[in-house]
Amino acid sequence: EMMRIREDVYHKKTEGECIGDFVYGALDGIVTTFAVVAGATGASLSPGVIMILGFANLLGDGVSMSLGNYLSTKSESEYKDAERAREEWEVENVPEGEREELRQIYGERGFRGPLLEQVVDVLTSDKKKWVDTMMLEELNIVTEYKSPARGAFATLASFVGVGIIPLLAFVLSFLNPSLSGVDFQISLVFTALAIFIAGSARSLVTGKK
Repeated sequence: EMMRIREDVYHKKTEGECIGDFVYGALDGIVTTFAVVAGATGASLSPGVIMILGFANLLGDGVSMSLGNYLSTKSESEYKDAERAREEWEVENVPEGEREELRQIYGERGFRGPLLEQVVDVLTSDKKKWVDTMMLEELNIVTEYKSPARGAFATLASFVGVGIIPLLAFVLSFLNPSLSGVDFQISLVFTALAIFIAGSARSLVTGKK
């Protein structure tokens, strides 16, 4: 039973790692593509031209967003690594100063006397635990690792995969000209449904409606 609970927690954590990238990429892909579709329809362009503009937007913006996501996540990770290295150096070279910082932090939370010293002794008994505590309590940095490549791929895949939905009506209209009078209305319905589904996808991980 305990193993099953641990596996559930692990899988939720793994699934949830990129859910923000997925939802963000999907919604951005839907909205920007629909904006292109709406503008092109307002200009009375043909379904073929609308598809060209839409697919160009999907590829260009999708790659741009994924690269931005990659660099942002990588930069954040490098910042955390640099701060962790600094804390490790301080723990190694000025341990009393770090112990005093822990006393002040937990002293402000109501710990006093022998209990405060016991808490400090426990936290400083293991250097990794010590550094983890300083990262969280002093710098407010959660050291959880997030893969830049995985996040970038989730953004690109969702941007293109979901962002293509507003274009599907014009693909159908291109293949079946009899739909050319209602292609924008169909695209509007597809877009609304896609936004709802993309926003609801987070419930698979969060468990909330």
